[in-house]
Amino acid sequence: MALVGVILLGVVLLLSIAYLFLRERHSYWRKRGFPCKPNPSLLFGQMQGNGSTKHAAYVTQEIYNYAKERGERFVGYSFFFMPLVMVCDIELVKTILVKDFSVFHDRGMYSNARTDPLSGNLFALEGHEWREMRQKLTPTFTSGRMKQMFGTMLQVAAELHKHMLTNIDRDLEMKDVLARFTTDVIGTCAFGIECNTLDNPDSEFLKYGKRVFEHRLFAVVKMTFAMLFRNTATKLGIKVTDADLERFFLNLVHETVEYRERNEVQRNDFLNLLLEIKNKGSFVEQEEGHTAPNALGMTMNELAAQVFIFFVAGFETSSTVMNFCLYELAKNPDIQERLRDELNRAIETNDGELTYEVVMGQEYLGQVVNETLRKYPPLETTLRVTAQDYRIPGTDHVIPRNVGVQVPVFAIHRDPEHYPDPECFDPDRFSAEECKKRLPYTFLPFGEGPRMCIGMRFGMMQVKVGLVTLLRSFRFFPSAQTPERIVFDPKSFILSPTGGNYLRVEKI
Repeated sequence: MALVGVILLGVVLLLSIAYLFLRERHSYWRKRGFPCKPNPSLLFGQMQGNGSTKHAAYVTQEIYNYAKERGERFVGYSFFFMPLVMVCDIELVKTILVKDFSVFHDRGMYSNARTDPLSGNLFALEGHEWREMRQKLTPTFTSGRMKQMFGTMLQVAAELHKHMLTNIDRDLEMKDVLARFTTDVIGTCAFGIECNTLDNPDSEFLKYGKRVFEHRLFAVVKMTFAMLFRNTATKLGIKVTDADLERFFLNLVHETVEYRERNEVQRNDFLNLLLEIKNKGSFVEQEEGHTAPNALGMTMNELAAQVFIFFVAGFETSSTVMNFCLYELAKNPDIQERLRDELNRAIETNDGELTYEVVMGQEYLGQVVNETLRKYPPLETTLRVTAQDYRIPGTDHVIPRNVGVQVPVFAIHRDPEHYPDPECFDPDRFSAEECKKRLPYTFLPFGEGPRMCIGMRFGMMQVKVGLVTLLRSFRFFPSAQTPERIVFDPKSFILSPTGGNYLRVEKI
């Protein structure tokens, strides 16, 4: 009986310590004089509901709106026991992402290439390692390199067209179709492998692509721990990459590289460009004068990590953007018809040929895609971590070293101050005239500054090729299963609709 009493006392003591610790952490910003949203949840701080009942985009939007309503340029808040600062002022956004980049060069992601090879990718790397890798990869994403991949992408688009022809005049779940299309594009442009996912929905590429974004509890706990306690996680050799996923990609890259080097295979794809860096240390991009730094080379694991992030970044995000775009075009038939007419006119003017210049230069297509990215940015936020104590310009408030600073992309994109009637889908917001009226740094789907998404050109090309292929031959209408308003899946890392996207498809 005495032992039970001791155990109960110990439990009560531990709970009391945990309670006092969490309460102390949630008062972190208030004690430092920062504006902060009141009444934090004991466990989740101001992010209550995140990942369970609400998508993170909605939760951060609530914090943003709270600050804006009170005229605050920034606001402190907490998630679990992690203190964060959200930036609401656009000039301050520019300062964080560009002007004071030397303080905000890291994303706060966990990376330990020694025990978790695929975590050593450009998105997660920090400091000197990130800078070197960025220099190596920059020449691979010039417009000249994109043109080289354009023909390959058109071949996959032709398969998408064939697939759609067998599914017309009925309701079709477009989220799945587009995920298969982007899987085939990435498989071909990254690895030079024909995945045939459009015809084979059980493809391993698709299986492992989706696995990256699965919201598994243990994986989320591991990632959260690794980000909160990065030094400890590194010492413990914590792996955040799924073991099967790691095995699949490492084997795939090793086997493909070995085959190419043995048979001297050359292709216009991402892997071939990385092999040039790996084996020669550099290559020159004539068109834009970029040269990957000489004598830096790349290990096989580094190469695999970059191919992995290329696959991950180009798979789900691009398919989701196309998915949301088709949803809006189905709901706004006048916009759909105008876009189709302008696409057909541009192609006719080019002697009926669909070229890189036509796809990337068509103005209204660009406006439609940008408006989709405004309303549905794949990543709802951009995070930076302070490399040193940082005094916010024009104030006496100091953000301590190693604290996360959040730029709430989704909330800024839906702020009526920047985009009147933000729920309305209006591509004319991105006409040249309207863009001139708007403050810079209010459109951030790819981030900004030196850590802006390096694959932006590829992503935009993939989205535009997919949309042009579909809209030239098919009309899209809402079906009985099409929701009046999109609700985001709370458990999805990126913005993704709950329950898919069913549209009625008709051949033109």
